[in-house]
Amino acid sequence: MMINDIQHALAVSGLITRGAFRVDAEDNVPEGGRTVVMIGNAGPEMWQAFAKTEQASVNPLDAWTREVLDPVAAAFGATALYPFSGPPYHPFQRWAMRADDVTPSPIGPLIHPTFGLWHAYRGALVFDAEIDIPTPPRTPSPCASCADKPCLNTCPVGAFSEHGYDVPACRTHIAAPDGQDCLDNGCLARRACPIGQDYIYASAQADFHMRHFLAGF
Repeated sequence: MMINDIQHALAVSGLITRGAFRVDAEDNVPEGGRTVVMIGNAGPEMWQAFAKTEQASVNPLDAWTREVLDPVAAAFGATALYPFSGPPYHPFQRWAMRADDVTPSPIGPLIHPTFGLWHAYRGALVFDAEIDIPTPPRTPSPCASCADKPCLNTCPVGAFSEHGYDVPACRTHIAAPDGQDCLDNGCLARRACPIGQDYIYASAQADFHMRHFLAGF
């Protein structure tokens, strides 16, 4: 099957296929696209591969992702699209929910029943043909049965609530000395989620993402 072949081609990079879907009119896929295969990561494997490379780009992980995925797309006759390429930006969260067993979490990122919040979507392969794809599993969101919802009450500055995400409060905290733990090891609220604890990012990966988040403001 082509999906298995794509996964094999990605193996050395630590990237994985993250489901697929047939395109409909509301998916905002470039004209001619009929099948989308989502590409992403879960746990530390992608970071381990990326960390062995040297990137001079301002956005080194994005540059590395293109270096990995563009040749794979060419080899399989697909077009590679990226969540960081824009504007206009492609609706990757919508695509992810079409392709994969993910649902929105109370703090924003999509949650997976196995990976928890420790995963991401790095790209998508768009095919002009209807290739064979698996039917994505659909399980209830783990958040629905989580009574305590520690993700909403763990943030030291209360940046997450049922009303949304207070980005300025979050950024101010992690830029200050009191926010060193979040900066070095990743968001405390995200780490408080009991789902996917085996896939939590290592400190180096968490630090990279948090500093990139700070640099974006």
